[in-house]
Amino acid sequence: MPDLLEVAAEPTRRSILRLLAAGESSVTPLAEHFTVTRSAISQHLLLLAEVGLVEARKEGRNRFYRLVPEGMARLRKEVAVFWTQELDLLVADAKELARSQPPHEARP
Repeated sequence: MPDLLEVAAEPTRRSILRLLAAGESSVTPLAEHFTVTRSAISQHLLLLAEVGLVEARKEGRNRFYRLVPEGMARLRKEVAVFWTQELDLLVADAKELARSQPPHEARP
């Protein structure tokens, strides 16, 4: 299974997620926002569905895609964990740097 963050990080797929945040859509209206083909947008949607971020509802010959709330919650959690760890490392690096610097002399 592809990595959730890796799938969501790709610029076209991020844009698709933003568009679907406004509501359900079929491929044709989504594709109008991009320079790639409808087929390419369909492939992006399939990958987003594979990691559980979107789902499709079939109506006649059309498929309507929408965000999956549970999948988006998982994505938010993954991003939060990533940033928490990165910020913790940044704070640790800053503290270490501060300890290694000579103290500033007081100015008169």
